[in-house]
Amino acid sequence: MSIARWAADRPLSNHEQIVRTLGLEILTGVHAPGANLPPEPALLSRFGISRTALREVLKTLSAKGLLISKTRVGTKVQDPIHWNYFDADVLAWKVSQGLDETLRRHLVEVRTALEPQAASLAALRRTGDDLATLRRCIAAMANPDHDQRSFAETDLDFHVAVGTASGNPMMRSFAAVIEVALLASFSLTSPIDSPDLQAQVVAAHAAIVDAIEARDAVAAAAAMRAVIQSGFDRA
Repeated sequence: MSIARWAADRPLSNHEQIVRTLGLEILTGVHAPGANLPPEPALLSRFGISRTALREVLKTLSAKGLLISKTRVGTKVQDPIHWNYFDADVLAWKVSQGLDETLRRHLVEVRTALEPQAASLAALRRTGDDLATLRRCIAAMANPDHDQRSFAETDLDFHVAVGTASGNPMMRSFAAVIEVALLASFSLTSPIDSPDLQAQVVAAHAAIVDAIEARDAVAAAAAMRAVIQSGFDRA
């Protein structure tokens, strides 16, 4: 299990709970862009924490691009253009509100920009161990006993493995950064209710591995683009 998946299942600390509460309120418009947060005494009373603890909460939210503090102005909510959607918490909070069409489209656009290149590089740089890992991922995806969550996790493992095989650590990190959104997206488009569709999805992923094994960078990129687009089209 990855760190992100483990973190999603563990209990939150008091600091994390308050950060999440205020973060969700910002993302859902309870505190609108450009507006000041409630004054410090109100927040201290609401959450029952010390001034030092509150400042740590606000510092965390500022680091995620959600807030900005200015002398004699106070703490304001940033415009959404400044929100860091590559922050795991911000993305998880956004996904928790629902994976709407706009968010899915944005996710596909980013994936299409990066993952075919990762597959192309994997075709040029893959090792024998990389191929063995990718084949294990394909075998795991073909398991007929999946539920939506388990199939989504094996699907994610495959895409992480392609990033690893690319030899570019930034490509590997990409899937980990947007893991929550990918899992939600993969669950939404899960093929497990249809054995034929599951077989088609597995075959499409296997085509990526075949191209990587053949060191055909162009075919690997094309196969990856096809997998991303077909997943988007299934929803």
